[in-house]
Order: sequence, then C-alpha cells, then structure tokens
Amino acid sequence: MTGSLRHDLAGGVLTVTFDNPPDGYFTGDMAAALLGLLPVMAEDDVRAVVLTGAQDGVFIRHYSVEELAGLSNALRAKGFSFDETTPVDDHAMNQVAQGLEALPKPVIAAVNGTAMGGGWELAMACDIRIAEAGAYSLGLPEVNLGILPGAGGTQRLARLVGTARALEMALCGRTVTPDEAASLGMVHEVAPDARARAHELATELAGKPPKAVAHIKRLVRASWSDIDADTLQFESRLFMELVLTDEANTRMAEFVDGKRDIRDR
Repeated sequence: MTGSLRHDLAGGVLTVTFDNPPDGYFTGDMAAALLGLLPVMAEDDVRAVVLTGAQDGVFIRHYSVEELAGLSNALRAKGFSFDETTPVDDHAMNQVAQGLEALPKPVIAAVNGTAMGGGWELAMACDIRIAEAGAYSLGLPEVNLGILPGAGGTQRLARLVGTARALEMALCGRTVTPDEAASLGMVHEVAPDARARAHELATELAGKPPKAVAHIKRLVRASWSDIDADTLQFESRLFMELVLTDEANTRMAEFVDGKRDIRDR
C-alpha cells in the first residue's frame, strides 16, 4: 500500500493528484515522491500548483496507521526509546510542508473530501485551501491513537485558528465539517466542486506577474512567523516518544485490526 502521485501541467497550473486507493492513506513513499516533485513545482513554466485527491470524497484520509504501527513495533523490538532530547531525523513530511511554504508559487489544496491527520497537515502547508461541500471530516484526531500531529500540525493549526481553539481541537481530537472549517478560518471557502474552483483560482493566479506573486507570498508568510526547525524537531521527538508507548501501540493495533476508527475517542 504505497500509492502514487500523478502530475500534469496545463496553462501554467501544475496539478498533483494523490492516487492512493482503496483507503486514501498517505505513506512514506508518497511523501518521498512529493518531496521529489518540489523541483518540478519550482520550474519557470509552473505558475501555480494544485494538490488534490484522485478518489471522490477523499483528499488524503490520513497518514497510514499501519505504517506507523509497523514502525512502533520494529523500534520497540529493538529496544529504542525517545524523549525530549533524542535527536530525530528530519522526515519527508516536514520537508514537504516546509518546501511548499517556501515555494515561490501559490499552492492551492483542492480538498475534495476527508482530510485528517497527515492529510490535513499537508493541506495546512498550502497557501489556499478550497474544501468541497459535503459531510467530510477535516482536522487532527491523532490524540485518539495516543499520538500527536507529527508534521507541523500543532503549529500550523494554531496559526490558522488561534491557540485556544487549536488546543481544544487537538486535545479532543475533534474533526469538523467543511462549513465549520470555513467558519473557523481553516479553509478559505467551500465549493460544490473543490477541484474546479481550485483550478479556476489557480488559473487566475497563473496570470499574475510571477515575481510579484513570489514576493507577496514570501512577505506574507514572513509576517505570519515562520515555523522554526527547532520547534519541528521538538514536535518530532515527542511524536516518536508517543509512538513507542504501550497505549499508542495498542490503539494503533486496534485500528489496523479494524476495531477502532481514528475518530474514536
């Protein structure tokens, strides 16, 4: 279960599609593939980027719990342990998110359905989020598995909705509908067809002077306070500490065995 990425360029808009049937999970292989696409996104003939899911009703459901459970089991078997001081390699998801934020092109998430956990973390790293209308779940429910958002989610959600609301949502593992996400400022708008609206907006942005667009993005993101590498490293350390706990290992095993949903509290 690795999934794949498809990308195509038309009219200056590069569309990257997550093709990850049957469940819509994100994986380490997909993160590495997306990281490898960053140089393509930076090419001169690309003026805007759209990220979207191939499946109707699914952007990225969430990161593969099966993969995380396997990591937990492998490291526990070898006697590994992590705490607040243990160095952790900078993983591909963090590199992708930071790369999208630094890209001198506007990046739009066409959130065409469910986006939780790592899927929502990826959407938050985009400049603009268009959510498709429907009964979909958006947010960070990782606490329900005994872990935490490990790809910048704790930082980016707070920047979108404020510290108080981010604490409530992340601590409770509460997900929201697209309409509620719009009311909270998590998405910019809700559209009947997220892909169509995202491409309409991307085409508009592709027609703007590219240097002006690049400078505006850089300056606005700087005013928003960059998420520093030390904070992300600390988040990763705490994530790995939790991944190896008995409680997280048990809850992830229950998920893999079909006895738990990531939204179960």
